[in-house]
Amino acid sequence: MENYTFRLQPGQDLFDSIEAFVREKHIEAGCVLSSVGSLTKAILRLANRNSPSEYTGYFEIVSMIGTVSIYGSHLHMSISDSDGKTIGGHLMSGCTIYTTAEVVLAVFADTVYKREFAEDSGYEELVVYKK
Repeated sequence: MENYTFRLQPGQDLFDSIEAFVREKHIEAGCVLSSVGSLTKAILRLANRNSPSEYTGYFEIVSMIGTVSIYGSHLHMSISDSDGKTIGGHLMSGCTIYTTAEVVLAVFADTVYKREFAEDSGYEELVVYKK
């Protein structure tokens, strides 16, 4: 297992920047071990909704988990506002970093994560291959 730790800067798009890092390092299978930071805009797809919800203000990233791959990533994030109200969902493009985002990834060199259509869910779901 390899690991990477990197910091994203103010104004960057959280999801798109993680995806760019995954492409740059040609990561075929990995997961988010840890992430903290802050946002001024968050785009999340909430449970059982087809379209994303947009939130603007100042938010702390209180957790982010999921799988990453050049073949498709699946990330969930929880954020809290200045009153501590917390909401979470499927991380989408469009989240704007406020001060920082620190991301720690684990990478599995002997594994490939792909996304393939699953009839049982109707979505592109994780399929795991060994190299």
